[in-house]
Amino acid sequence: MEALTTSSYHSINPSNRKLRSKRSPLISVSAVLTREKPAAAPSPRPSKYPTQTAPEKVPAPEKTNDASSRTSAATRPKARPRPTMPPAAPLSLPMAFCNALEGVINTFVDPPALRPSVDPRNVLSDNFAPVDELPPTRCPVIRGSIPPCLVGGTYIRNGPNPQHLPRGPHHLFDGDGMLHSLLFSADGDATLCSRYVQTYRYLTERDAGTAVMPNVFGAFHGIAGMARGAVTAARVLTGQMNPIQGVGLANTSLVFFAGGLYALGESDLPYAVHVDPVTGEISTIGRQDFSGRLMMGMTAHPKKDSVTGETFAFRYGPVPPFLTYFRFDPAGNKLADVPIFSVQQPSFMHDFAITENYAVFGDIQVVMKPMDMVFGNRAPVGSDQGKVPRLGVLPRYATNESEIRWFDVPGFNMMHSVNAWEEESANGEKYLVLVGPNVLSIEHMLDDLNLVHSNVEMVRINLNTGVVSRKPLSAANLDFPVIHPGYVGRKNRYAYLASMANPMPKVSGVVKLDFSRIDTGNCVVASRDFGPRCYGGEPFFVPNDGSEEEDDGYLVSYVHNEETDESTFVVMDARSPTLEIVAEVLLPDRVPYGFHGLFVSKAELLSQRPFS
Repeated sequence: MEALTTSSYHSINPSNRKLRSKRSPLISVSAVLTREKPAAAPSPRPSKYPTQTAPEKVPAPEKTNDASSRTSAATRPKARPRPTMPPAAPLSLPMAFCNALEGVINTFVDPPALRPSVDPRNVLSDNFAPVDELPPTRCPVIRGSIPPCLVGGTYIRNGPNPQHLPRGPHHLFDGDGMLHSLLFSADGDATLCSRYVQTYRYLTERDAGTAVMPNVFGAFHGIAGMARGAVTAARVLTGQMNPIQGVGLANTSLVFFAGGLYALGESDLPYAVHVDPVTGEISTIGRQDFSGRLMMGMTAHPKKDSVTGETFAFRYGPVPPFLTYFRFDPAGNKLADVPIFSVQQPSFMHDFAITENYAVFGDIQVVMKPMDMVFGNRAPVGSDQGKVPRLGVLPRYATNESEIRWFDVPGFNMMHSVNAWEEESANGEKYLVLVGPNVLSIEHMLDDLNLVHSNVEMVRINLNTGVVSRKPLSAANLDFPVIHPGYVGRKNRYAYLASMANPMPKVSGVVKLDFSRIDTGNCVVASRDFGPRCYGGEPFFVPNDGSEEEDDGYLVSYVHNEETDESTFVVMDARSPTLEIVAEVLLPDRVPYGFHGLFVSKAELLSQRPFS
């Protein structure tokens, strides 16, 4: 049987753009028993803080403020050549046997073509296609200049980037985590570095030269899912993988607290990473359990209180307690777990919110039902249309769940929160206010990302009477919210959200909401469209140094032009009614669409602590 190479993969689907460099080939479902040697293996696991040479400086083209200005291919910064490494060792007999079984499943039981939403030819097309790692490479500023508040810091974004092109069903959420970091130097230019998060899964599959662990979102479906589960058990029993050491991808987001920078994926523990403040090189330090006090996993959306220095988080899972809340003190020490047993069904709780006195959890209609895979020939995670969504309000310093209160909010499915705070009326009634995108098409959340649509709403809970009210802030399809980080958990006025394109997480532009306009039914006060066939990602807000104005700062994002296959980084003025682009950086290679990012300031980079 002939294996489908990368070149033939793109000839079958002409919409697929070129990969950054040659990668392990995508195997067709009719050739899953064929194994090709990878073109190159990544370098060995780096030391904790590898010594790096300064990145080569590339002369920048003349800067201009002309919006139509673009550089030619001749002036594009050139990436350093990637080393050629020896091929992976031959497969062991147990691994070859398990690969053969998976091949039978992928060919005869569950071919990817039968489910287009998890067919790699669809999922990994255009700028969703994976790219190679990129060592630190200088990038010119081709428009405007980098604002002082960004200089010396780095914008780093996480996202899925499968190390091995899949042999079977593949959901976008199943890709290995890759970090794309752009470090801003004092001389006015920037340095891009793209590196995999070296999770246990990544290292295991790198050393094996092939995929070993199952794709949780794409592979577990009906009878085929049970068969793949049996193959996974065989891999564990034969020593091909050890799930105790972690099964996560660390592909969702990042957080910086207590001197540590962490790549996050909620199915596993955080992975500590390090960004060199001089060269921009990214290193993975390792999986962190916080002195044995953190188990199983952690949300990809912890909340850091800038006033107290504490960080609040939770985890959810398929076994009781289905929800567990916890926090870290300002020094980064994890404190005791607070199990929430009043959550009686495992739910997909991706995000939450905090106020000065409470933590707020969304118990939504996306649930875990493993028996559906056994008896219903469906995925073990899906929507439950008969469930009434609710919000749980727990005192944020609670030591148990005795004081949690649940409020039914029919039809409100919050995947991401904008912010939450507390208010008191003139007659003394206390309210909890929550703002977040409501996923209207929740039944498609994990099944078809082309059909996901979210409207931002403000929910007010009267803590005295229990009455819940809701108001829309915009009718547009908005998600991936961000606010000034100093206002997390406290009343704020402005939020910035991505204008979603299809499929999610493609972003066509950015809007600014002003909550003070809520009575008008449309809180949009500023917006920017990236242009025809130009798509970005989640915006991130970076405040101006020393400013006390909430919206005095900049929005940053990677943007990709699907017509020219060119990627840039843009900086937008958050106070401008058009969110004017004040700086643009030309990137040496394509940056795929991804998930959540973070700006790490110069002071934070210099304060990164060593890990034992």
